[in-house]
Amino acid sequence: MADITKFLFMHHLRANTTAHVRHLRRGKLAHDGAGQAFWFRPLTAALSEIPIDDREQPLMFHARTLDFQDVTVQATITFRVADPAVAAMRVDFGINPKTGVWRGSPLEQLGGLLTELAQQHTLELIAHMSLPQALAEGLSAVRERINSGLSADQRLTDTGLAVIDVRVVAVRAEPEVEKALQTPARERVQQDADKATYERRAMAVERERAIAENELQNLIELAKREEQLVEQKGVNERRRATEQAAADKIQAEAKASSDTIQVEARAANDRLMADAKAESTRVVGLAHAESEAAHLAAYREMDSATILGLALKELAGNMPAIGTLNLTPDLLSPLLTRLSGASDAAPSTS
Repeated sequence: MADITKFLFMHHLRANTTAHVRHLRRGKLAHDGAGQAFWFRPLTAALSEIPIDDREQPLMFHARTLDFQDVTVQATITFRVADPAVAAMRVDFGINPKTGVWRGSPLEQLGGLLTELAQQHTLELIAHMSLPQALAEGLSAVRERINSGLSADQRLTDTGLAVIDVRVVAVRAEPEVEKALQTPARERVQQDADKATYERRAMAVERERAIAENELQNLIELAKREEQLVEQKGVNERRRATEQAAADKIQAEAKASSDTIQVEARAANDRLMADAKAESTRVVGLAHAESEAAHLAAYREMDSATILGLALKELAGNMPAIGTLNLTPDLLSPLLTRLSGASDAAPSTS
C-alpha cells in the first residue's frame, strides 16, 4: 500500500519498489512506474497501484474420477503481474487518493480467476482417470496439466498475468476410501513384516543350531584332546617308570659293584690281616721255639741238681699257696733216689 501524506491542498505519494503506480491527471498519464514518489491533487488525479512481486494462490477443491470417486486436490500457484498497464486496464487496481487503499479487491479477483482456470483443467484431467490412477499418478499429471493450461490460456495473457510455478501438494481420496485402499498395502506390509519375523526366527533357530553343533564339536574335540592327554600321560608314566627302573638297575648294579669291591677289599684286608697274623704267629712260634731250644740247650749243659732246683722253683711258682709243708724221709728218699739215678744215667746217655 502506498504512503500518502497530506499538505494543505496537495498530497504526496510514495510507493514501494514492488508496486507499480499509474497516475492519470485529467485522463492523461502523468506518472507510471515502480517506486514512484510525486505530488498530486486528489481532485484531478486517478491513481492505480499494481503489485509486481510474486504472489502465491493456494488451491483446494474436489474432483470426481472416472469410477465416480471423490478426490481432494491441494495445490499452490505462484504468479505475478507481468504487464501492469494491461492489468490496470482489465482489473480495478484504483486506490483512494487520500488513504492509498484499494477501492476494490483486485488480488481476490485475480486469485479467483486462477483458481477457476486451474480447477477447470484439473477436473477435465481427473474425469478421465480412475481412483487408483489418480492417487498414483495425480501429483505429476495435475501439475503438468495446470502449468501447461495456464501458460497457454489467452485470458491470463490479456489480463497481464504470468504463471511462475505450479505445485501440487496432494491428491487424496475420502478417508474411508483411502483407508480401504490402504488395507491391501497394509496387509502386504504386515505379511512382509511377518515374513521378516519368521525369517528372523528361523535364522535365530539356525544360529542356535549352529551354536549347539559348535558346542558339541568343541566337546568332541575336548574329549579327543583329553584322550590324547591321557594317552600321553600313560606314555610319560611308562617312560618315567622305565627310566626309573633303569636308574634303579644302574644304582643297584653300582651298589652291587660297590659292595663287591668292598667285600673284595674286606676279604683282601682280612687276607692281609690273616697273613700278617699268621706271619706274626709263625714269627712268635719260631721265636718261642728258638727260645725253648735255647732253654733246652741251656738245660742240657746244666747238672741235674740245678735242673731239679729250677723245676722245683717253677713248680713252686705255679702251685697254690701252701700254709704248712711236712717233708718226711719217706717222701724224700724215693725222690732223691730217682734224681740220683737220672743224673747217673744222663752222662752215659750223652
